[in-house]
Amino acid sequence: MSEMKKAVGLKYNSHDTEAPTIIAKGFGDMADDIIALAKEHGVLIHEDPYLSDLLSRMDLGQEIPESLYHVIAELISFSYMLQGKFPESWSNVHEHIDFKE
Repeated sequence: MSEMKKAVGLKYNSHDTEAPTIIAKGFGDMADDIIALAKEHGVLIHEDPYLSDLLSRMDLGQEIPESLYHVIAELISFSYMLQGKFPESWSNVHEHIDFKE
C-alpha cells in the first residue's frame, strides 16, 4: 500500500527577517488541490517526500525550524534563479561567466 500524498505550502518574503512559514498543508485529495492551485498561480513545486513529511507535521502559521533553514534556502534561491530573479549585486553576472565549448 502506498503512502498518502502530502503537500505543504511555504511563504517567504525576502524583505522580512522571519523564517518561511507554513501557509498550507493537506493530504490525499487536499494535497492534489494545493498542488493544482499552486501551479495555477505560477508557484514552483518541489517534490520531496522526506521534506514534505517533516513539514506536514508542523502547524499552519508555524515558522520552519532552524535545522531546515539551509535546505529551504537552497530551494528558494534555486526557484528564484529559475524565474530569472537575481540579487542586484549579481547584475551583469553573465558577463563574468566564461562559457567554453
